[in-house]
Amino acid sequence: MDAFEALTTRRSIRHFTSEPVPRDQIEKIIDAGRMAASACNEQPWEFVVVTDAAVRAQLAELSIHGKFIAESPVCVVVFSKTWDYFLEDCCAATQNLLVAARALGLGTCWVAGDKKPTAPQIGSLLGVPEGFRLVSLIALGHVDTTSRLRNPPKRALDEVLHWEKF
Repeated sequence: MDAFEALTTRRSIRHFTSEPVPRDQIEKIIDAGRMAASACNEQPWEFVVVTDAAVRAQLAELSIHGKFIAESPVCVVVFSKTWDYFLEDCCAATQNLLVAARALGLGTCWVAGDKKPTAPQIGSLLGVPEGFRLVSLIALGHVDTTSRLRNPPKRALDEVLHWEKF
């Protein structure tokens, strides 16, 4: 799948099969995340891959809008060292992860982590040292095509594109 197809067909997936995701595919996805743009080339990200069902269940319980994490075979948790542009950098890395997974035919759903009251508990659960901030949790796996897949429309290009001035 080319980059434009991966970008334009990526959707949030909340229903997954139980089929495991091969380690080499997970590593390829994380590799795409680490290649994201980063202010001053700081590269503040750290990626924790969680495949253990019991830990994913705990993450789902702690996550305000990510109960489906328990169903996904993989959860990638993105942390950042604290610095001025941690959120921008790690959101870019998160987007790279989403698109890379789509390019491999996998589904994902981005769950926000920054500013959530349970962020410290998630960090503690995963053994994250002091000085790091939770940015996102990404449910990852093979799409359950027997479930109702949402495909909400995106705003049209002519609604969002402005030339020279707003």
